[in-house]
Amino acid sequence: MGVRHRNCVTVTGPADGPVVMLAHGFGCDQNMWRLVVPTLERDFRVVLFDHVGAGRSDLSAWSQERYSTLDGYVDDVLELCRELALGPVTFVGHSVSAMMGVVAAAREPEAFAGLVLLAPSPRFVDDPDTGYRGGFSSGDIDELLESLEANYLGWSGAMAPVIMGNPERPELGEELTDSFCRTDPDIARVFARVTFLSDNRTDLADVRVPTLVAQCSHDAIAPPEVGAFVHAQIAGSQLVTLNATGHCPQLAAPQETAAAIAAFAGALK
Repeated sequence: MGVRHRNCVTVTGPADGPVVMLAHGFGCDQNMWRLVVPTLERDFRVVLFDHVGAGRSDLSAWSQERYSTLDGYVDDVLELCRELALGPVTFVGHSVSAMMGVVAAAREPEAFAGLVLLAPSPRFVDDPDTGYRGGFSSGDIDELLESLEANYLGWSGAMAPVIMGNPERPELGEELTDSFCRTDPDIARVFARVTFLSDNRTDLADVRVPTLVAQCSHDAIAPPEVGAFVHAQIAGSQLVTLNATGHCPQLAAPQETAAAIAAFAGALK
């Protein structure tokens, strides 16, 4: 099975442009990037894909054994980079995909021109022993996962608007709810545990490629302290706080988000 089919790869933009690869987060698919692509594809070769188990990926390629940790997704990212043979890419990872990029770049830095970590979180759970604040207590996460596993559709309807933020624009929350609800509940339950229980804090120091940490000005899922932590742990990284609010700036503020990606990736030429 080729990776183009498995991950429903879409490539657009000038054939000779520097490559930007966009990776979506939990409960989403490549459609979440549709508002930033028109800006990026003017100057960049843009690679979009669906994680296995999401969107129009080949669901027969999903297995709980492979995708019950971040490593299965990291292996897919590296395989995409190798088999598409587009040269070093600027990898833009949203939310949990930011940590996929971190681990992948630490493992095979030659595959990456740079990283854009959009609303990243290396650990969602607070760690009182070290003073790390991820935004959620362990009890919060336990309750979240129990609710998700008991009634995924109900959880989606309640949580998607919280994750999206921007309550004055309810259509954004509705779109994220619809995206969550299109995901197979059994796959979503496994991916949720990967997303909310992973701890990649120690991986950050292994990143040696140029990195932009792009956080939102207000994000209920990844508060500003998290972005500051990621920036502090990755040597030489840049930190930008977008005016965008919520956890999905590619939908809430696509022009600002695209401009930040383009400025960073363009400087790597």
